[in-house]
Amino acid sequence: MNTDINDLIARVANDDREAFAELVGRYKKKIYGIAYRMLGNHLDADEVTQETFVRVYEKRHQLRSVKYFSSFILRIASNYSIDLIRRKQKKNISVDELAFLPEVQIELAERIESPDKSLEDAEILQAVKDAVKRLPPRQKMAIILHDLEGFTKLEIANALGCPQATVRSNLHIARTKLKKWLKKKFH
Repeated sequence: MNTDINDLIARVANDDREAFAELVGRYKKKIYGIAYRMLGNHLDADEVTQETFVRVYEKRHQLRSVKYFSSFILRIASNYSIDLIRRKQKKNISVDELAFLPEVQIELAERIESPDKSLEDAEILQAVKDAVKRLPPRQKMAIILHDLEGFTKLEIANALGCPQATVRSNLHIARTKLKKWLKKKFH
Protein backbone atom coordinates (compact mmCIF):
# COMPACT_ATOMS: atom_id res chain seq x y z
CA MET A 1 0.00 0.00 0.00
CA ASN A 2 1.26 3.42 -0.87
CA THR A 3 -0.85 5.32 1.62
CA ASP A 4 -0.02 8.94 2.35
CA ILE A 5 1.70 9.14 5.77
CA ASN A 6 -0.72 11.77 7.09
CA ASP A 7 -3.69 9.58 6.19
CA LEU A 8 -1.95 6.57 7.72
CA ILE A 9 -1.28 8.43 10.98
CA ALA A 10 -4.90 9.65 11.10
CA ARG A 11 -6.08 6.05 10.69
CA VAL A 12 -3.72 4.88 13.46
CA ALA A 13 -5.07 7.64 15.73
CA ASN A 14 -8.55 6.22 15.09
CA ASP A 15 -7.51 2.72 16.27
CA ASP A 16 -7.05 1.19 12.80
CA ARG A 17 -4.86 -1.88 13.51
CA GLU A 18 -4.05 -2.47 9.84
CA ALA A 19 -2.79 1.10 9.56
CA PHE A 20 -0.65 0.59 12.65
CA ALA A 21 0.82 -2.60 11.16
CA GLU A 22 1.63 -0.67 7.97
CA LEU A 23 3.21 2.13 10.01
CA VAL A 24 5.38 -0.42 11.84
CA GLY A 25 6.36 -1.92 8.49
CA ARG A 26 7.43 1.46 7.16
CA TYR A 27 9.56 2.47 10.13
CA LYS A 28 10.84 -0.68 11.86
CA LYS A 29 14.03 -1.12 9.79
CA LYS A 30 15.01 2.52 10.26
CA ILE A 31 14.39 2.42 14.02
CA TYR A 32 16.21 -0.92 14.35
CA GLY A 33 19.19 0.39 12.37
CA ILE A 34 19.53 3.47 14.53
CA ALA A 35 19.16 1.46 17.73
CA TYR A 36 21.71 -1.11 16.58
CA ARG A 37 24.26 1.55 15.75
CA MET A 38 23.64 3.26 19.05
CA LEU A 39 23.73 0.15 21.24
CA GLY A 40 25.91 -2.23 19.26
CA ASN A 41 23.92 -5.43 19.70
CA HIS A 42 20.85 -7.09 18.26
CA LEU A 43 19.04 -7.83 21.52
CA ASP A 44 19.05 -4.23 22.67
CA ALA A 45 18.17 -2.99 19.17
CA ASP A 46 15.18 -5.35 19.14
CA GLU A 47 14.12 -4.10 22.55
CA VAL A 48 14.34 -0.45 21.47
CA THR A 49 12.42 -1.16 18.26
CA GLN A 50 9.67 -3.02 20.07
CA GLU A 51 9.39 -0.50 22.89
CA THR A 52 9.30 2.38 20.40
CA PHE A 53 6.26 0.95 18.67
CA VAL A 54 4.60 0.08 21.99
CA ARG A 55 4.99 3.72 23.00
CA VAL A 56 3.74 4.96 19.62
CA TYR A 57 0.70 2.73 20.01
CA GLU A 58 0.09 3.99 23.54
CA LYS A 59 0.23 7.59 22.24
CA ARG A 60 -1.75 6.88 19.06
CA HIS A 61 -4.59 9.19 20.10
CA GLN A 62 -2.10 12.07 20.31
CA LEU A 63 -0.84 11.47 16.79
CA ARG A 64 -3.29 13.89 15.20
CA SER A 65 -1.21 16.74 16.60
CA VAL A 66 2.14 15.32 15.50
CA LYS A 67 3.29 17.45 12.61
CA TYR A 68 6.53 15.60 11.95
CA PHE A 69 5.93 11.93 12.64
CA SER A 70 9.46 10.82 11.75
CA SER A 71 10.87 13.22 14.37
CA PHE A 72 8.30 11.99 16.89
CA ILE A 73 9.19 8.32 16.43
CA LEU A 74 12.92 9.08 16.27
CA ARG A 75 12.68 10.94 19.57
CA ILE A 76 11.05 7.95 21.24
CA ALA A 77 13.70 5.56 19.88
CA SER A 78 16.59 7.91 20.72
CA ASN A 79 15.44 8.54 24.26
CA TYR A 80 14.85 4.86 24.94
CA SER A 81 18.31 4.00 23.51
CA ILE A 82 19.95 6.60 25.73
CA ASP A 83 18.00 5.35 28.76
CA LEU A 84 19.11 1.79 28.01
CA ILE A 85 22.76 2.87 27.77
CA ARG A 86 22.50 4.69 31.08
CA ARG A 87 20.89 1.70 32.79
CA LYS A 88 23.63 -0.59 31.50
CA GLN A 89 26.36 1.84 32.55
CA LYS A 90 24.93 1.92 36.07
CA LYS A 91 25.11 -1.88 36.15
CA ASN A 92 28.67 -1.76 34.75
CA ILE A 93 27.72 -3.86 31.74
CA SER A 94 29.64 -2.99 28.61
CA VAL A 95 28.10 -2.79 25.16
CA ASP A 96 28.64 -6.03 23.20
CA GLU A 97 31.58 -6.07 20.81
CA LEU A 98 29.65 -6.47 17.59
CA ALA A 99 29.92 -4.74 14.23
CA PHE A 100 29.02 -1.13 15.04
CA LEU A 101 29.66 0.50 11.69
CA PRO A 102 28.66 -1.95 8.93
CA GLU A 103 29.10 0.64 6.15
CA VAL A 104 32.73 1.13 7.14
CA GLN A 105 33.28 -2.61 7.10
CA ILE A 106 31.80 -2.85 3.61
CA GLU A 107 33.93 0.04 2.37
CA LEU A 108 37.03 -1.47 3.91
CA ALA A 109 36.24 -4.87 2.43
CA GLU A 110 35.86 -3.36 -1.04
CA ARG A 111 39.30 -1.78 -1.00
CA ILE A 112 41.38 -4.47 0.67
CA GLU A 113 44.60 -4.91 -1.27
CA SER A 114 46.75 -7.24 0.81
CA PRO A 115 46.75 -9.15 4.10
CA ASP A 116 48.80 -6.36 5.70
CA LYS A 117 46.33 -3.79 4.45
CA SER A 118 43.44 -5.93 5.69
CA LEU A 119 44.98 -6.12 9.17
CA GLU A 120 45.56 -2.36 9.19
CA ASP A 121 41.95 -1.69 8.09
CA ALA A 122 40.62 -4.02 10.78
CA GLU A 123 42.70 -2.18 13.36
CA ILE A 124 41.37 1.18 12.16
CA LEU A 125 37.79 -0.08 12.20
CA GLN A 126 38.20 -1.43 15.73
CA ALA A 127 39.73 1.85 16.89
CA VAL A 128 36.78 3.79 15.42
CA LYS A 129 34.28 1.44 17.11
CA ASP A 130 36.06 1.77 20.43
CA ALA A 131 36.25 5.55 20.13
CA VAL A 132 32.55 5.93 19.29
CA LYS A 133 31.63 3.73 22.26
CA ARG A 134 33.50 6.09 24.58
CA LEU A 135 31.31 9.05 23.61
CA PRO A 136 28.56 10.20 25.97
CA PRO A 137 25.08 9.12 24.80
CA ARG A 138 23.94 12.46 23.30
CA GLN A 139 27.19 12.89 21.35
CA LYS A 140 27.06 9.28 20.20
CA MET A 141 23.46 9.73 19.06
CA ALA A 142 24.32 12.93 17.18
CA ILE A 143 27.21 11.25 15.34
CA ILE A 144 25.12 8.19 14.44
CA LEU A 145 22.06 10.13 13.31
CA HIS A 146 23.98 12.74 11.34
CA ASP A 147 27.05 11.02 9.96
CA LEU A 148 25.72 7.48 9.51
CA GLU A 149 21.97 7.88 9.07
CA GLY A 150 22.09 11.18 7.17
CA PHE A 151 19.59 13.13 9.25
CA THR A 152 19.86 16.92 9.13
CA LYS A 153 20.77 18.87 12.23
CA LEU A 154 17.21 20.24 12.34
CA GLU A 155 15.72 16.74 12.21
CA ILE A 156 18.04 15.60 14.99
CA ALA A 157 17.17 18.66 17.08
CA ASN A 158 13.45 17.91 16.67
CA ALA A 159 13.99 14.24 17.50
CA LEU A 160 16.08 14.90 20.59
CA GLY A 161 14.02 17.87 21.75
CA CYS A 162 16.90 20.31 21.82
CA PRO A 163 18.03 23.38 19.84
CA GLN A 164 19.97 22.94 16.61
CA ALA A 165 22.90 24.67 18.27
CA THR A 166 23.06 21.83 20.80
CA VAL A 167 23.19 19.28 17.98
CA ARG A 168 25.97 21.25 16.25
CA SER A 169 27.82 21.48 19.55
CA ASN A 170 27.43 17.74 20.24
CA LEU A 171 28.67 16.92 16.72
CA HIS A 172 31.64 19.24 17.04
CA ILE A 173 32.64 17.95 20.47
CA ALA A 174 32.18 14.31 19.41
CA ARG A 175 34.24 14.77 16.24
CA THR A 176 36.96 16.58 18.19
CA LYS A 177 37.11 13.75 20.75
CA LEU A 178 37.14 11.07 18.04
CA LYS A 179 39.92 12.85 16.16
CA LYS A 180 41.96 13.26 19.35
CA TRP A 181 41.51 9.62 20.43
CA LEU A 182 42.25 8.24 16.98
CA LYS A 183 45.25 10.50 16.50
CA LYS A 184 46.61 9.37 19.88
CA LYS A 185 46.02 5.73 18.92
CA PHE A 186 47.82 5.92 15.56
CA HIS A 187 50.63 8.36 16.31
